[in-house]
Amino acid sequence: MTHPFHPWSGQEFELVTHLHTWGEHRAYFHKESEHLISVPASWTDLDAEDPVVLLGAGRSLFRAGDLLELARLMERLRHETVKEITPCM
Repeated sequence: MTHPFHPWSGQEFELVTHLHTWGEHRAYFHKESEHLISVPASWTDLDAEDPVVLLGAGRSLFRAGDLLELARLMERLRHETVKEITPCM
């Protein structure tokens, strides 16, 4: 696991398979159970290391792809309207 902020970062797992599912490339493995777990392949060493992370040498807090995905999400949410605000009490 190479994602810098994932709790399993730095741990190694035996790859079961690598598939394109859920709209992205994902790595499948078993972790301390018989259940199959999948994570985005970009969180592993299966994909090339993000150039921003590589060139930032630990100084970059965010990966370029993650920032682009956040920008797309923010753009989608910006056009949605709030139907009702319920106070948390």
